[in-house]
Amino acid sequence: MNTADPFKSRVAGWGRRLTRGFAVAIVLVLMLGGAYTWLTLSWHYSEGDRAGILQKFSSKGWLCKTYEGELALYVVGGVAPQIWYFSVRDEKTAEAMRQAVGQKLQLHYTEHRGVPSSCFAETNYFVDGLTTVP
Repeated sequence: MNTADPFKSRVAGWGRRLTRGFAVAIVLVLMLGGAYTWLTLSWHYSEGDRAGILQKFSSKGWLCKTYEGELALYVVGGVAPQIWYFSVRDEKTAEAMRQAVGQKLQLHYTEHRGVPSSCFAETNYFVDGLTTVP
């Protein structure tokens, strides 16, 4: 005589399927999030150059340290400068920036819109090269 309750075995089967489905959903969300992050960091929206005086460059962050800087863009002498905020992800470029604080520079940058976390940078503008302007 079979004493197993068919209802309990059905409920146990649903539980296993729900757990498996939940695990698959979490893995899928993590994979899609990783792909989106990779895409926003790999492809740039725009690129260009800006020139001005590097007035601040620092390493910021509690957990994720990022390199952030400020470039003062002077249009006309005697007029308050516009401040352009940027980030640096490359260690060599960051070291060159530290040495160039206070100098007039031309910076090459790429703009990455939609980066999902400030762990990668606090701004959308990633500087990847600099030239000192005499």
